[in-house]
Amino acid sequence: MTTRRKAAPPPPKLLVEERRRRIVDMVAQHGRVTVDELVALFDISAVTIRADLEALDRAGAISRSHGGALPAVPAQLDTPLNIKETRHHAQKRRIGQAAARLIEDGDTIILDSGSTTVEIARQIRQQKWSSLTVITNALNIAMELSALPAVRVMMLGGLLRQTSYSLAGPDAEQALSRLSADRLFLGVDGLDPEVGVTTPDPLEASLNALMIRVSRQTVAVLDASKFGQRSLSVIAPVSSLGLVISDTAAPAEYVQALESQGVKTLLV
Repeated sequence: MTTRRKAAPPPPKLLVEERRRRIVDMVAQHGRVTVDELVALFDISAVTIRADLEALDRAGAISRSHGGALPAVPAQLDTPLNIKETRHHAQKRRIGQAAARLIEDGDTIILDSGSTTVEIARQIRQQKWSSLTVITNALNIAMELSALPAVRVMMLGGLLRQTSYSLAGPDAEQALSRLSADRLFLGVDGLDPEVGVTTPDPLEASLNALMIRVSRQTVAVLDASKFGQRSLSVIAPVSSLGLVISDTAAPAEYVQALESQGVKTLLV
């Protein structure tokens, strides 16, 4: 008597947000993607894929084209945070994991606003703490950590930047000037070894510079696409950084330029 083998269960379906993040990563990696390729990859209907592409196009994460999608055309200088979070998400998650491993129980840290620093906050949520103090100027990061009884969250005041959910300005700087931290995790929009680390907003650049001054160590967290980019406002020279955490796609010439200025790099 022969026995029938049980069919292997189908692979679990990805959540909508996970699938769309993978689509954005594929477009960024390959320069284009077709509806047929995505249908085959995710084993779902073309109607669903087209709906994904339309939603990502409306969000500015990609540019919809006939039969597929292309990389987004930059529409403005300061990209909204919800769009930034769809870009290079896997790399940002790895960077967040590596950064969180640097944090010790009892530390006081500063988490700057940004799509990479929020991944650090999400990793903090996964760990057990006896005591941890987190200073932040980001509303979304404060919300990520608000339910952890052992984590004390200190919000800086100031003017709200709607594109990044962050607070900046004289009130934020006045509050920060009375504090000190063991380590700053700094998110940046651009890193050029000659110019320094940069961000689009002058008020946030001023606050970030003060974050560096009140911290014993500054760790810049950024995916490889930020190397060689320059934004409007310079935060500080790269020599003010103690460590840069990025992903393995970071160009070797930039890594060498950082290390020649005494800045350690960690690629994950």
